[in-house]
Formats: sequence, C-alpha cells, structure tokens
Amino acid sequence: MYSTVTIARQYGCGGREIGRLLSERLGIPCYDRDLIALAAERSGLSEEALGSADEKASSSLLYTLVMGSNTVHSGIDPFNMPINDKLFGLQSEIIREIADREDCIFIGRCADYVLSGRPRCVRVFLYADFDARVRTVCARESLGESDARDLIIKSDRRRANYYNYYTGNRWGKLENYDLSVSTDKIGPEGAAALIAEYARRAWEKQ
Repeated sequence: MYSTVTIARQYGCGGREIGRLLSERLGIPCYDRDLIALAAERSGLSEEALGSADEKASSSLLYTLVMGSNTVHSGIDPFNMPINDKLFGLQSEIIREIADREDCIFIGRCADYVLSGRPRCVRVFLYADFDARVRTVCARESLGESDARDLIIKSDRRRANYYNYYTGNRWGKLENYDLSVSTDKIGPEGAAALIAEYARRAWEKQ
C-alpha cells in the first residue's frame, strides 16, 4: 500500500510552495495543476477549458436539481453534464489511480475526500493569519492591499463552495483532517518539515 499526503489550503498561505518543499523532503511527487493536464489528455477536452473550471463548483442549478446535489457520485454521465462535474470526476479517477501506483502528495481537488478511508493517507489543512496572507498575495500578485483582500476572500469562498458541493462535508472543518498547520507562524520550510515528520510517524504506525 502506497503512502499519500493530501493538502487543502487557504488562499495565500503558501500551499503550492509547501507542497514542493514537502515533495523534496519526502522524495515523492507532488500533484497540483498537473491533474488538469492529465484530465485534458484523458478526456480530449482543452486544458484551457478545464483550467477555467478547476476547483469551482458546478453553476448549473437545473442540473443540480435534477440529479441531486452530489451529482458526481450518481454513476451517471449525462450528455450535458457541466464541465465542472466532468473535471471533478476525471481528477478523482486520476487521483485514485496515482495513489494506487506510487507514494505521492496531492494539493486541493478534494483529494482528502477522494481518498477517504484509505490507509496511509495523511490529510493536511494549511491556514494563516489573514493579514499575513494579504501581504503574501500583494507581493506575489503585485496587487494593492484592497485588491489582495478581495482576491483572498473570493478564492477562499470558491474553494469552500467547491469542497462543500462535491463532498457534502465542510471545508476547513478540523474533523476532516489529521493535521492543521498555521503557516505564517513557521514559514514554508517549517511547515514542510512539520508535515514530513508527522507523515513519517503516522505511516510507521500503519
């Protein structure tokens, strides 16, 4: 059985960088936006179109009412399924296949839910002080403070809606994760080191 780490994260808390550093520490691959390219290759849909739907809940109200809120678990693939639902289904399938063949790390995409109940899976949630995230986003995106605040709020809301919609669980709820890390307190290197140590100890006990 292979070992996995799933990382859910607030916007602006360094999730992508921490995933990269954790990958280096554990010597295992980290999958983030790579999953969009893999989904595009498998489906024949354009990577650009899938990228625009990535980590966004379906906006098709009529489809949701007809199929029920947890659409992707119905086993039905109607002709007019929204692209968001197609992408979630494709990425979930790819996540499970990758986890079945190698040790790995997944960032976002409800991976903690997709791999729920799987042995040797460490589920992590990253968060940070809001003002610290504003400073990070201002520097990273070359934005003013007001625009950075708006982007963070909208991005967190989008991620929460996506997670809640496709899993029926609540994004950021402590019980959904094995480890929650405040990244502004210890920085990306410290967070990666902490997660790596936690994962190694958890895997040793399984």
